[in-house]
Amino acid sequence: MEGVVEHYGVLSLIPPLVAIILAFKTKRVLPSLFVAIFVGATIIYKGNIFLGFTKTIEKYIAGSVASEWNAGIIVFDLGLGGMIGIVAKSGGAKAIAEWLGSKAKSARSAMVATWAMGLAIFFDDYSNTLLVGTTMRPLTDKRRISREKLAFLTDATAAPVASMAFVSTWIAYELGLLKDAFEAIGVEVNVYEAFIQSIPFRFYSLIMLGFVLMIAITGRDFGPMLAAERRARKTGKLVADGSIPLASKELTEMEIKDDIPLRAFNAIIPVVTVIVMVIIGLYINGRAAVMAGDDTALIELVKANPLSLSVLRQVIGSANAAVAMMWASFSGTIVAFLLVLVQKILTFRETMDAWIDGAKSLVIAIMVLVLAWGIGSMCKDLGTAKFLVSVLDGKVSAGIIPMVVFLLGCIIAFSTGTSWGTTAILMPIAVPLVYQLSGGDTGTILFATMGAVFTGAVFGDHCSPISDTTIMSSMSSASDHIDHVKTQIPYSLTCAVIALLVGYLPAAIFGMNPFLSLIIGWGLAFAVVKFYAKEIESPEIMRENA
Repeated sequence: MEGVVEHYGVLSLIPPLVAIILAFKTKRVLPSLFVAIFVGATIIYKGNIFLGFTKTIEKYIAGSVASEWNAGIIVFDLGLGGMIGIVAKSGGAKAIAEWLGSKAKSARSAMVATWAMGLAIFFDDYSNTLLVGTTMRPLTDKRRISREKLAFLTDATAAPVASMAFVSTWIAYELGLLKDAFEAIGVEVNVYEAFIQSIPFRFYSLIMLGFVLMIAITGRDFGPMLAAERRARKTGKLVADGSIPLASKELTEMEIKDDIPLRAFNAIIPVVTVIVMVIIGLYINGRAAVMAGDDTALIELVKANPLSLSVLRQVIGSANAAVAMMWASFSGTIVAFLLVLVQKILTFRETMDAWIDGAKSLVIAIMVLVLAWGIGSMCKDLGTAKFLVSVLDGKVSAGIIPMVVFLLGCIIAFSTGTSWGTTAILMPIAVPLVYQLSGGDTGTILFATMGAVFTGAVFGDHCSPISDTTIMSSMSSASDHIDHVKTQIPYSLTCAVIALLVGYLPAAIFGMNPFLSLIIGWGLAFAVVKFYAKEIESPEIMRENA
């Protein structure tokens, strides 16, 4: 590729740093990302400002939209946004919020319900973030839960669950990385079994899932999240003054006609349609991909046992999730259309206007997403991840490799905003490195390293303001994006420190059983929540509200 070398050294760190610093300083994500891409493109094209500007537009922004996967995600977002617009305008969203509100009678039970829904939609992190945030927002709004907290509940359950699910859009990608890594060290192994053996070592993801539940059940918070939650409970302000939610007022403040009957099934049926169609679409698309491939043994297995668990893993893992999600969002749109027209709740024109308003509400978020993809592509051209890896190459021993790999994964994913890109860079390096330095060990230290690669990437993805799933969590929750990042980072850092102290260090150095590490880790997480975090409904607030 023209103008591109292995990596640009320390210069490769400048664009992501510019994006992150400007975003936090100005609270304006779009110009921050644009400036960062422009700076990076100018570096790539040897200081030529004119070329840097033109390539920013042509290659990194337009090029991101031209990607088949990215275009599919954009279409899915627009389709789902339109469907949500219809559901909101028809009163379905309000009805389901009132129904859930009768069951979840407190903020704590509403948060637990949101956490549970995050676990239930395990098959894809993109679907998870968009469906959980948009479905639960009316309920959490009613219970005066801040949008920052909803974004955290949505974001913190999505990637950890999808990355460990036995059947998900992540599975084939992860199995492929592990297969290549084991082939590189000349070790024959059942790759799926290796995947399962790595799960107990995914300390950050597992500790985070427990931590989120503890926060929800206890009703305690700390740091910026505590301030956000107290603001929402005390004043009813779900977002801070001056904040800009990543969903426009067309959707969040959509008015419902007084004479419209509030029927929960007008929301439930379209959402269930999307979930079911994602699963069906993943199977159809994945099966077509398998049948078009050259793995004859797998093809025969699919023909013989099309619905066996092993076949489902292979088929869904081979699917193009973006295609399946596009099918699903427009299936949900059609169902929502038919429901309101058959019941004569809205006219055709009103329904179409509601769909357009819903789709329009996500335009700003989609622009942020496109720029995030652009800076990810630009960081790849700069070799940002390769530079970070090269800094530590040959400077660590086998005993601390899991810890180092976890930290490096955090840094790379935070800098580039991509968990998949991070694992693609680290896994081919980390597995051969730990195998060589440990004298050919294929036990605890190897699986701890694999777990560290996967969860280091998830951690960085959680915290990075340029991560697509972080952006989509802000979008579906209608939260200000930078406020979401600022309130989530302390929680992610807490779980990351616990994962290091009781997970990767003792597992690699002392061979500690990972399940013991997890029990201790959850215990420490609970101690933080119990003794450091504070109740939202403090005595002072309760007196003021009395």
